[in-house]
Amino acid sequence: MTTVDRVVGAGIDRIDGPAKVRGTAPYAYEHDPGEPIAHVALVQSTVNRGRITQLDPTRAEAMAGVLAVLTPANAPRLSGDLASDLPVLQSLDVHYQGQVVAVVVAETSEVAKAAVGEVSVEYAAEPPDVRLAVDRPDLYAPEKIMAGYETDSVIGDVDGALAAAAVTVDATYETPTQHNNPIEMHTSMARWDGDQLTMWDANQGPHNIVNDLVAGFALDGGHQVRIISPYVGGAFGSKAFTHPNQMVAAMAARVVGRTVVLELTRQQMFSLVGHRTPTIQRVRLGADPEGRLSAISHEVVEHTSRVNEFAEQTATPTRVLYAAPNRRTTHRLARLDVPPPTIMRAPGETPGMFALESAMDELAHELGIDPVELRIRNEPTEDPERHIPWSSRSLVQCLRTGAERFGWAGRDLRPGVRTDGRWLVGTGVAAATYPARRRKADCRISVAGTPAGPARYVVEIDGSDIGTGAWTALTQIAADALGVGMGDVELRIGDSRLPFAGGAGGSTGLASWGSAIVLTARELRRRLEDEYGGQVPPDGVTVDGGVPGPSPHAQERSMHSFGAHFVEVRVDADTGEVRVPRATSVYAAGTIVNAKTARSQFLGGFCMGLSMALHEESVQDEVHGHYANHDLAEYHVATNADIGEIDIAWLDEDDPYVNELGLKGIGEIGITGAAAAVANGYWHATCKRIRDLPITPDKYFR
Repeated sequence: MTTVDRVVGAGIDRIDGPAKVRGTAPYAYEHDPGEPIAHVALVQSTVNRGRITQLDPTRAEAMAGVLAVLTPANAPRLSGDLASDLPVLQSLDVHYQGQVVAVVVAETSEVAKAAVGEVSVEYAAEPPDVRLAVDRPDLYAPEKIMAGYETDSVIGDVDGALAAAAVTVDATYETPTQHNNPIEMHTSMARWDGDQLTMWDANQGPHNIVNDLVAGFALDGGHQVRIISPYVGGAFGSKAFTHPNQMVAAMAARVVGRTVVLELTRQQMFSLVGHRTPTIQRVRLGADPEGRLSAISHEVVEHTSRVNEFAEQTATPTRVLYAAPNRRTTHRLARLDVPPPTIMRAPGETPGMFALESAMDELAHELGIDPVELRIRNEPTEDPERHIPWSSRSLVQCLRTGAERFGWAGRDLRPGVRTDGRWLVGTGVAAATYPARRRKADCRISVAGTPAGPARYVVEIDGSDIGTGAWTALTQIAADALGVGMGDVELRIGDSRLPFAGGAGGSTGLASWGSAIVLTARELRRRLEDEYGGQVPPDGVTVDGGVPGPSPHAQERSMHSFGAHFVEVRVDADTGEVRVPRATSVYAAGTIVNAKTARSQFLGGFCMGLSMALHEESVQDEVHGHYANHDLAEYHVATNADIGEIDIAWLDEDDPYVNELGLKGIGEIGITGAAAAVANGYWHATCKRIRDLPITPDKYFR
């Protein structure tokens, strides 16, 4: 076998780019099943809490073009232990506003949507309880929080250390409900062939959806369900799990005996596919006069829904970021009449880092210490709670490199002293961190000789490209592992019939799928050398391999990515308008597979953090319970005009412990800490500390 130059690390153009630009890459709505497609539309509850007392589909059923109207009275019965809001149309009870209460199937989308208005529904409604507060008597501690973390962690005498500290900070920070808004709406196209279900779907991992459909429709196993999703138009966590749209599409297809398609509207995505839970976080810090922390306390209150417990791990970054002998992190939940929350880019770390890094900035001001120096003085030599060494940790280098690139030296510690015309000018800093994990993944690589040219390697793994560049990065990894050119690799992903891979989430995609590819490629090369003298036999060779789960070093090493954000913030003294004209972010995330797509991920994460800081908030009507701004006209996100010059950089970091490639995942670290950096810069510009996001112009005049 001949070898070629390595391509891992290079800034390779996306190999799926031409197909996407030309419109030939099929997304979930665009597959051609080879037959006329029926269209599905949803009737949703107009109350948050109560019970359906009357539901009359007669007028809708009489409309020309309507094929069926499914209600709790006639919908197929679902079986199995379905969680959350997946038992669609199985009960007359209503648990949140926007819940699916009836389904229309029609020949066209226009007829289906028109028929929705002809379904008559009446309710016995109860006043909804949607208000999150720290003084609720029904707050409770879940058994575990997400990702398997312990709910609480208490080390030492925190209250005693706080009482004895020379300098303390005690502040409460709030983050609002936020909604994932990927470009592609959630879409499911379903067809039954006997007892075999095929679904073309927008998701973060086909295998993630299979088990719920098998359970719900009482199928014999995953072999009866095929989920296909080679191209997905963004997700941010909202497409990581099964939602009502997949269950409804499968039900509707079974009832009418045809292929059906259900595409949620933008408004429906504000109730049916999850959201980031709001948080109320009290952070207390105690330090000596030199700024060395003696105590950290981070207490979180957040909401979950009545139909499903979702306990976000908000305080977990506080467990690893800074040294302190006395430490406390806790999580408490309130069950409210809200749609089930879900993960949203860096769940837990994103809101948690806003609170912690804002508090560190407040402590730096109280001490009169530069906030970069304060963080460096509290750098732990080992994981401060698990007491094990780091696999690698380069936070200090990120802080120092970022400070140099940004021009931090000489910054005046005093807030509110720098102006440029009517603009108040400040600078802020915050750290970033995110866990580095590896999950189970299987892989199959086949190779066969070709008379006309070099051998062709087919790499099969059920990964998903949700717009992050996985098509390209996985091909790079496979090419290097096989010692061939990228053109000699044919990658197949996004199909549950392929070897199992966990979903694209938790920054585990490349770490898991890439490791599986590397190990499988090594075994293939070994077989070719040992059994065929380095030549590809005429009949070809196929090797199945993979990784069983976490790195074997996961229990003996603490594995995390780190980074640092530096921002310049300008605030109009007359209007309160906020601008971020420039920013620098430096990351240490192990091996970088593709320099071009990696920069896009870091850049996108930071921009989403800026959007969190200045724009994003789902406003809930406390009387009626619904989200009032449930569209992109009123749920504001950052656009090109909001983003200034952003300097993205990363350190060369060698980590032999995290996985076979030494990479840590980069999809989420960019957002962590970014909102705090903006808030800290805002304070430095204005002398006003905003502890409840977003930082809208009106808060300048409070």
